[in-house]
Amino acid sequence: MKTLNITRSAVLSFIVAFTSAPAFAADTYYTDQGHTEVRLEWSHAGVSTQSAEFTAVNGMLNLDPDNVEKSSVDVTIDATSISTGFGPLDDHLKSKDFLEVETYPEIKFISTGVKKTGEDTADVTGDLTIHGVTKPVTLNTKLTHLGEHPLGGALDYYKGQWVAFSATTEIDHQAFDVGGFSTGPITIKIITELKDRQ
Repeated sequence: MKTLNITRSAVLSFIVAFTSAPAFAADTYYTDQGHTEVRLEWSHAGVSTQSAEFTAVNGMLNLDPDNVEKSSVDVTIDATSISTGFGPLDDHLKSKDFLEVETYPEIKFISTGVKKTGEDTADVTGDLTIHGVTKPVTLNTKLTHLGEHPLGGALDYYKGQWVAFSATTEIDHQAFDVGGFSTGPITIKIITELKDRQ
């Protein structure tokens, strides 16, 4: 089976963008679907590296810019939206052999903690649920933008405050009961832009 790779930059974007409203002062941002990507990479039996993308992602981030470690993220991925560019492979990944999307149509990430690691980087820990199994993961994230969007002066859509992140992590898909065998970890990469209104 192919291993899946999730980049931490994507995860960081998710984490900063998706958070339940806390008791402290924070700004709430929502993922912009047109500028959010969750990419996967895995080894195909050690012969080649294959990739896929989840194309439907919804997340909310509660960001405290004065105390990033109080921020939180809540993200939902539509498991049925996985796309490799090859229909038969998409169907196989959605089947009972792997994601079993008819029974488990959603993938969830809910942050449990944020640790600042640099001026614009942080480790975001949280609970990742795939195929009905929940495991802790850590996303290595990097903030790439915070404030007015550069295109806000030209297009109304981009007016307002935006935040953007990238995140990466690796998971063992078999730990989530996905697939019968593994040839290595799945790398997950997340790139996202979030805006201050839905």
